Amino acid sequence: MILTVLATLLLLLPAAFGGKLSRLAEVEIAGRHWLLLGLLLQVVAIGLGSRVPREVAAGLHISSYLVLGAVIWANRALPGVPLIGLGGLGNGLTIAVNGGTLPASAEAMAVAGLRTEGDGFSNSAPLAEPRLWFLGDVFAIPAPIPLANVFSVGDVLILAGVALASARICGPARSGSGSRS
Repeated sequence: MILTVLATLLLLLPAAFGGKLSRLAEVEIAGRHWLLLGLLLQVVAIGLGSRVPREVAAGLHISSYLVLGAVIWANRALPGVPLIGLGGLGNGLTIAVNGGTLPASAEAMAVAGLRTEGDGFSNSAPLAEPRLWFLGDVFAIPAPIPLANVFSVGDVLILAGVALASARICGPARSGSGSRS
């Protein structure tokens, strides 16, 4: 949740410096319907994780990264998208090699005030023998902070890509080198 809030704030930030958010509407995003499908697959996998067999939720979670990866590839020329793609690749690869779950540090989860055990599927959880653990949720926003959570290097790259995209697309118009008086 906190990452969604931060991404939204990063998208809006250029407006505080004279940027125009209306420029976002002018961006042609290839495969918009696939983008929505990928996001929907993640919401369903995470939302139904404890109500469906673990394998189903894990399959939906991994599938969402495949769909979103195709959208990223189709839009790789847009500002910030390669960085978003690199973050998504790190998260997606780590999720895939860990059976659908992004490994989380038990220490980071404790700092964030999150439970480390649960029933059924979890998109992020401590694992007994995690692969690529360093790409997992190893950082934490401490529990006293609203929406405290854990996050990964991939999440940081995704947010950096969103910030770059927003700045490049919405940023303030540059004045020409020669101004008329």
